[in-house]
Amino acid sequence: MEFGLAYGILGAAFAAVFAGIGSAIGIGYAARVANGVLAEDPDKFGSLFILVVLPGTQGFYGFLGAFLIILKLGLLGGGIPEGLTAWGGLQLLFASLPVAFAGLLSGIHQGKVCASGVEMAAKRPKDSTKAVIYGAMVETYAVLGLLITIFLLQGIKL
Repeated sequence: MEFGLAYGILGAAFAAVFAGIGSAIGIGYAARVANGVLAEDPDKFGSLFILVVLPGTQGFYGFLGAFLIILKLGLLGGGIPEGLTAWGGLQLLFASLPVAFAGLLSGIHQGKVCASGVEMAAKRPKDSTKAVIYGAMVETYAVLGLLITIFLLQGIKL
């Protein structure tokens, strides 16, 4: 059971950490550009805000994936399943990978798309919604990663 628990906890950590890193990097890209725009025109804060925070959703998806693994492991008072084997823990670890890596990569790339959107919105504020749509297209793959993690977790019987 010890290895199974360790693998399961590692899976929860992967989901949260990698998706969180993607969000942090992505927000960093967009925020740097937005700060440059705001230095010239502080009134654009509202139109740029969504473009800056959009890459942050991957961190939430990773948190949700980690939370579901933690629940499956019974770490929040449900009691660790007695039949938890190393193989069961590895299944949880593997189930965490879609949200972890989709969150990491899509968060970074969404940040780049949103940074470009900030530049466009600085020149054409009325078209900032178009930039949000492009950023949301990258978001789709983070959502798919989360869904695959959820589906995989539903199929794991400990």
